[in-house]
Amino acid sequence: MQSKKVILELQYFDGCPNHGKMREHLARAIQGMESAVQVIEIPGVDEETATKTQFRGSPTLLINGADLEEMPPPSMPTLACRFYPNGIPQAEFIRAKIEAEYAKG
Repeated sequence: MQSKKVILELQYFDGCPNHGKMREHLARAIQGMESAVQVIEIPGVDEETATKTQFRGSPTLLINGADLEEMPPPSMPTLACRFYPNGIPQAEFIRAKIEAEYAKG
């Protein structure tokens, strides 16, 4: 059994209506593998935080620093809601990405 954890960063700001749904999907995705992951919530509360975290929009999930959907960091991060063409990523998709990262060791 590996001891290294997969770091999951949920970036969001409270004014965005979609971060709750992403949080729910993430919670379902990690059920049963809580010991293999560490979840860090990073609220994008101001422009300075957005710049420091290379904020891609709310909500964003980073897995070991990489964007869930491989979106590159923006050149000018800002507080904005993120648009997902197919809706907020589902728990199954999130879990598959986490498992793939975990398998890398």
